[in-house]
Amino acid sequence: MAPSMNQPGPAATQTVLVTGGGRGIGAATSWLCAQRGWAVAVNYASGADPAQTMVARIRAAGGTALAVQADVADESQVLRMFETLDREMPPLRGLVNNAGVVDLPSRVEAISVARLQRMFAINVFGSFVCAREAVKRMSTAHGGSGGAIVNLSSAAARIGSPGQYVDYAAAKGAIDAFTLGLAKEVATEGIRVNAVRPGIIDTEIHASGGIPDRVQQMTPHVPMQRAGSAEEVAQAIVWLLGDASSYTTASIVDVTGGR
Repeated sequence: MAPSMNQPGPAATQTVLVTGGGRGIGAATSWLCAQRGWAVAVNYASGADPAQTMVARIRAAGGTALAVQADVADESQVLRMFETLDREMPPLRGLVNNAGVVDLPSRVEAISVARLQRMFAINVFGSFVCAREAVKRMSTAHGGSGGAIVNLSSAAARIGSPGQYVDYAAAKGAIDAFTLGLAKEVATEGIRVNAVRPGIIDTEIHASGGIPDRVQQMTPHVPMQRAGSAEEVAQAIVWLLGDASSYTTASIVDVTGGR
Protein backbone atom coordinates (compact mmCIF):
# COMPACT_ATOMS: atom_id res chain seq x y z
CA MET A 1 0.00 0.00 0.00
CA ALA A 2 2.69 2.53 0.93
CA PRO A 3 5.25 3.40 -1.73
CA SER A 4 8.57 1.61 -1.35
CA MET A 5 10.84 4.53 -0.45
CA ASN A 6 13.54 4.84 2.18
CA GLN A 7 13.49 8.62 2.45
CA PRO A 8 10.80 11.29 2.17
CA GLY A 9 10.39 12.46 -1.37
CA PRO A 10 8.20 14.54 -3.68
CA ALA A 11 6.62 11.48 -5.32
CA ALA A 12 4.09 10.88 -2.52
CA THR A 13 0.74 10.08 -4.13
CA GLN A 14 -1.26 9.06 -1.09
CA THR A 15 -1.88 10.57 2.30
CA VAL A 16 -1.89 9.21 5.83
CA LEU A 17 -3.55 11.24 8.58
CA VAL A 18 -1.90 10.87 11.98
CA THR A 19 -4.03 12.35 14.75
CA GLY A 20 -1.95 13.82 17.55
CA GLY A 21 0.89 13.54 15.07
CA GLY A 22 3.24 16.14 16.51
CA ARG A 23 4.16 14.47 19.80
CA GLY A 24 5.31 11.16 21.20
CA ILE A 25 4.18 8.07 19.30
CA GLY A 26 2.35 10.29 16.82
CA ALA A 27 5.50 12.22 15.94
CA ALA A 28 7.54 9.05 15.53
CA THR A 29 4.81 7.66 13.29
CA SER A 30 4.56 10.83 11.20
CA TRP A 31 8.30 10.79 10.53
CA LEU A 32 8.47 7.09 9.73
CA CYS A 33 5.47 7.35 7.40
CA ALA A 34 7.26 10.15 5.55
CA GLN A 35 10.36 7.98 5.26
CA ARG A 36 8.20 5.27 3.69
CA GLY A 37 6.90 7.66 1.06
CA TRP A 38 3.57 8.79 2.46
CA ALA A 39 2.31 12.34 2.31
CA VAL A 40 1.62 13.03 5.98
CA ALA A 41 -1.19 15.09 7.51
CA VAL A 42 -0.01 15.92 11.02
CA ASN A 43 -3.03 16.66 13.20
CA TYR A 44 -2.94 18.64 16.43
CA ALA A 45 -5.64 19.89 18.78
CA SER A 46 -3.88 22.92 20.27
CA GLY A 47 -0.35 24.24 20.38
CA ALA A 48 0.68 24.09 16.73
CA ASP A 49 4.45 24.25 17.26
CA PRO A 50 5.23 20.50 17.55
CA ALA A 51 3.12 19.70 14.48
CA GLN A 52 4.65 22.54 12.49
CA THR A 53 8.11 21.39 13.54
CA MET A 54 7.38 17.89 12.26
CA VAL A 55 6.00 19.25 8.99
CA ALA A 56 9.12 21.38 8.53
CA ARG A 57 11.33 18.35 9.20
CA ILE A 58 9.49 16.24 6.61
CA ARG A 59 9.53 19.01 4.01
CA ALA A 60 13.22 19.69 4.61
CA ALA A 61 13.88 16.04 3.78
CA GLY A 62 11.95 16.38 0.54
CA GLY A 63 8.63 14.95 1.71
CA THR A 64 5.05 16.18 1.61
CA ALA A 65 3.35 17.19 4.85
CA LEU A 66 0.66 19.47 6.21
CA ALA A 67 -0.26 20.44 9.77
CA VAL A 68 -4.04 20.34 10.33
CA GLN A 69 -5.77 21.57 13.47
CA ALA A 70 -8.76 19.70 14.89
CA ASP A 71 -9.85 18.58 18.31
CA VAL A 72 -11.01 15.06 17.48
CA ALA A 73 -13.64 15.30 20.22
CA ASP A 74 -15.40 18.00 18.18
CA GLU A 75 -17.17 16.57 15.14
CA SER A 76 -17.33 19.90 13.31
CA GLN A 77 -13.57 20.32 13.62
CA VAL A 78 -12.99 16.79 12.35
CA LEU A 79 -15.20 17.42 9.33
CA ARG A 80 -13.30 20.62 8.58
CA MET A 81 -9.99 18.76 8.85
CA PHE A 82 -11.03 16.13 6.33
CA GLU A 83 -12.31 18.81 3.96
CA THR A 84 -8.88 20.46 4.18
CA LEU A 85 -7.19 17.18 3.30
CA ASP A 86 -9.54 16.72 0.35
CA ARG A 87 -8.47 20.11 -1.02
CA GLU A 88 -4.78 20.20 -0.22
CA MET A 89 -3.35 16.67 -0.05
CA PRO A 90 -3.14 13.55 -2.23
CA PRO A 91 -5.96 11.01 -1.77
CA LEU A 92 -6.33 9.63 1.73
CA ARG A 93 -5.21 6.02 2.02
CA GLY A 94 -4.25 5.75 5.69
CA LEU A 95 -5.46 6.83 9.12
CA VAL A 96 -3.65 6.48 12.43
CA ASN A 97 -6.04 7.15 15.31
CA ASN A 98 -3.34 8.18 17.76
CA ALA A 99 -4.82 11.22 19.57
CA GLY A 100 -5.64 10.35 23.16
CA VAL A 101 -5.55 11.47 26.77
CA VAL A 102 -5.10 10.09 30.24
CA ASP A 103 -5.99 11.86 33.47
CA LEU A 104 -4.65 12.01 37.00
CA PRO A 105 -4.60 8.72 38.91
CA SER A 106 -7.94 8.00 40.56
CA ARG A 107 -10.02 5.18 41.94
CA VAL A 108 -13.36 4.63 40.23
CA GLU A 109 -15.32 5.90 43.24
CA ALA A 110 -13.77 9.34 42.75
CA ILE A 111 -14.19 9.64 38.97
CA SER A 112 -16.62 12.32 37.79
CA VAL A 113 -18.94 12.14 34.81
CA ALA A 114 -17.12 15.15 33.36
CA ARG A 115 -13.86 13.21 33.42
CA LEU A 116 -15.52 10.21 31.77
CA GLN A 117 -17.05 12.38 29.09
CA ARG A 118 -13.67 13.91 28.22
CA MET A 119 -11.95 10.53 28.31
CA PHE A 120 -14.40 8.87 25.95
CA ALA A 121 -14.96 11.94 23.74
CA ILE A 122 -11.28 12.07 22.76
CA ASN A 123 -10.19 8.45 22.99
CA VAL A 124 -13.30 6.74 21.63
CA PHE A 125 -15.68 9.14 19.90
CA GLY A 126 -12.80 10.90 18.16
CA SER A 127 -11.50 7.61 16.78
CA PHE A 128 -14.97 6.64 15.58
CA VAL A 129 -15.58 9.93 13.78
CA CYS A 130 -12.15 10.01 12.15
CA ALA A 131 -12.55 6.41 11.01
CA ARG A 132 -16.04 7.16 9.71
CA GLU A 133 -14.74 9.99 7.55
CA ALA A 134 -11.76 7.92 6.39
CA VAL A 135 -14.02 5.04 5.36
CA LYS A 136 -16.15 7.42 3.30
CA ARG A 137 -13.04 8.35 1.34
CA MET A 138 -11.20 5.02 1.16
CA SER A 139 -13.92 2.38 0.80
CA THR A 140 -14.39 0.88 -2.64
CA ALA A 141 -18.12 0.97 -1.88
CA HIS A 142 -17.80 4.78 -1.93
CA GLY A 143 -15.59 4.93 -5.00
CA GLY A 144 -12.31 4.89 -3.07
CA SER A 145 -9.20 2.83 -3.71
CA GLY A 146 -8.90 1.17 -0.32
CA GLY A 147 -6.59 1.91 2.56
CA ALA A 148 -5.65 1.05 6.12
CA ILE A 149 -6.67 2.26 9.56
CA VAL A 150 -4.53 1.72 12.65
CA ASN A 151 -6.06 2.48 16.04
CA LEU A 152 -3.98 3.11 19.15
CA SER A 153 -5.15 0.96 22.01
CA SER A 154 -3.16 0.25 25.17
CA ALA A 155 -2.07 -2.70 27.28
CA ALA A 156 -4.32 -1.06 29.88
CA ALA A 157 -7.26 -2.51 27.95
CA ARG A 158 -6.36 -6.01 29.14
CA ILE A 159 -4.70 -5.08 32.45
CA GLY A 160 -7.42 -2.69 33.70
CA SER A 161 -5.12 -0.13 35.39
CA PRO A 162 -6.72 -0.51 38.84
CA GLY A 163 -6.26 2.39 41.24
CA GLN A 164 -5.00 4.67 38.49
CA TYR A 165 -6.73 4.80 35.11
CA VAL A 166 -9.67 2.40 34.95
CA ASP A 167 -11.53 4.92 32.79
CA TYR A 168 -8.62 5.08 30.34
CA ALA A 169 -8.42 1.28 30.29
CA ALA A 170 -12.15 1.08 29.58
CA ALA A 171 -11.85 3.58 26.74
CA LYS A 172 -9.03 1.55 25.20
CA GLY A 173 -11.09 -1.62 25.65
CA ALA A 174 -13.72 0.09 23.53
CA ILE A 175 -11.04 0.75 20.89
CA ASP A 176 -10.22 -2.97 20.79
CA ALA A 177 -13.87 -3.88 20.16
CA PHE A 178 -14.22 -1.05 17.63
CA THR A 179 -11.16 -2.29 15.74
CA LEU A 180 -12.48 -5.83 15.42
CA GLY A 181 -15.98 -4.77 14.40
CA LEU A 182 -14.95 -2.16 11.85
CA ALA A 183 -12.34 -4.48 10.34
CA LYS A 184 -14.97 -7.11 9.60
CA GLU A 185 -17.44 -4.49 8.38
CA VAL A 186 -15.13 -3.11 5.68
CA ALA A 187 -13.05 -6.21 4.89
CA THR A 188 -14.57 -6.53 1.41
CA GLU A 189 -14.19 -2.81 0.68
CA GLY A 190 -10.42 -2.61 0.39
CA ILE A 191 -9.84 -1.35 3.94
CA ARG A 192 -7.84 -3.12 6.61
CA VAL A 193 -8.32 -2.12 10.26
CA ASN A 194 -5.90 -3.08 13.01
CA ALA A 195 -4.74 -1.78 16.37
CA VAL A 196 -1.51 -1.48 18.28
CA ARG A 197 -1.46 -1.85 22.08
CA PRO A 198 1.61 -0.09 23.50
CA GLY A 199 2.81 -0.93 26.98
CA ILE A 200 5.15 1.25 29.04
CA ILE A 201 6.51 3.66 26.45
CA ASP A 202 8.89 6.49 27.32
CA THR A 203 6.83 9.52 26.24
CA GLU A 204 5.42 12.63 27.90
CA ILE A 205 1.96 11.07 28.36
CA HIS A 206 3.00 9.82 31.81
CA ALA A 207 3.64 13.36 33.02
CA SER A 208 0.26 14.48 31.67
CA GLY A 209 -1.27 11.66 33.69
CA GLY A 210 0.32 12.90 36.90
CA ILE A 211 3.05 10.25 37.21
CA PRO A 212 6.16 11.65 35.49
CA ASP A 213 8.35 8.85 36.85
CA ARG A 214 5.94 6.05 35.87
CA VAL A 215 8.43 4.61 33.39
CA GLN A 216 10.96 4.11 36.18
CA GLN A 217 8.28 2.71 38.49
CA MET A 218 6.99 0.18 35.99
CA THR A 219 10.20 -0.99 34.31
CA PRO A 220 10.83 -3.79 36.87
CA HIS A 221 7.41 -5.25 35.95
CA VAL A 222 8.27 -5.49 32.24
CA PRO A 223 9.79 -8.87 31.25
CA MET A 224 12.29 -7.12 28.97
CA GLN A 225 13.24 -4.85 31.91
CA ARG A 226 13.01 -1.63 29.93
CA ALA A 227 10.48 0.81 28.56
CA GLY A 228 9.73 0.93 24.87
CA SER A 229 10.36 3.89 22.63
CA ALA A 230 7.92 5.82 20.48
CA GLU A 231 9.92 4.69 17.46
CA GLU A 232 9.39 1.03 18.33
CA VAL A 233 5.63 1.55 18.43
CA ALA A 234 5.77 3.51 15.18
CA GLN A 235 7.46 0.57 13.46
CA ALA A 236 4.45 -1.62 14.24
CA ILE A 237 1.98 1.06 13.16
CA VAL A 238 3.71 1.69 9.84
CA TRP A 239 3.97 -2.04 9.15
CA LEU A 240 0.20 -2.32 9.60
CA LEU A 241 -0.33 0.58 7.20
CA GLY A 242 1.72 -0.94 4.40
CA ASP A 243 1.67 -3.75 1.88
CA ALA A 244 3.84 -5.98 4.08
CA SER A 245 0.71 -6.60 6.20
CA SER A 246 -1.68 -6.97 3.26
CA TYR A 247 -3.39 -10.08 4.74
CA THR A 248 -3.61 -8.66 8.26
CA THR A 249 -6.87 -7.17 9.49
CA ALA A 250 -8.88 -7.32 12.73
CA SER A 251 -5.59 -7.84 14.56
CA ILE A 252 -4.32 -6.20 17.74
CA VAL A 253 -0.55 -6.10 18.06
CA ASP A 254 0.96 -5.78 21.53
CA VAL A 255 4.14 -3.69 21.73
CA THR A 256 4.74 -4.20 25.43
CA GLY A 257 8.11 -5.85 26.05
CA GLY A 258 6.22 -8.97 27.11
CA ARG A 259 4.03 -7.30 29.73
